[in-house]
Amino acid sequence: MSKLFTSRVNTGAVNFAMLILRVVSGAMMFTHGWAKLNSFSAKKASFPDPLHLGHAVSLSLTVFAEALCAALIVVGLLTRLAAVPLVICMGVVVFMVKKGAPLNENEMGILFLAAFTAILFAGPGKYSLDHVFGKGK
Repeated sequence: MSKLFTSRVNTGAVNFAMLILRVVSGAMMFTHGWAKLNSFSAKKASFPDPLHLGHAVSLSLTVFAEALCAALIVVGLLTRLAAVPLVICMGVVVFMVKKGAPLNENEMGILFLAAFTAILFAGPGKYSLDHVFGKGK
């Protein structure tokens, strides 16, 4: 109980916290990517295209980030590299697609952006495949 009230950093707790952050945020994002992948044909003509790359290209890049990169983050493989497309994707959603939207319509994007930015900077933690293969610190 005394660990809850200390100001010292406990590396075991930080590694466990990174595991929870990675698995929960990655798994939740994966569900969004999987749904987009399963309805790709129906969405490709009308998907938002804020970067003017084309609707199908925008959807493809979003599915890549939200499905593949999110799955890599869940298992902690190439974690920092996988976080980059997700940070970009969530940045586009928050600052371009939902720009000016009320907070209640934008809060999930903001939370995902914060989570994947934290993962990008903090790394995967000890409980990851990156750590097993010697790439995570």
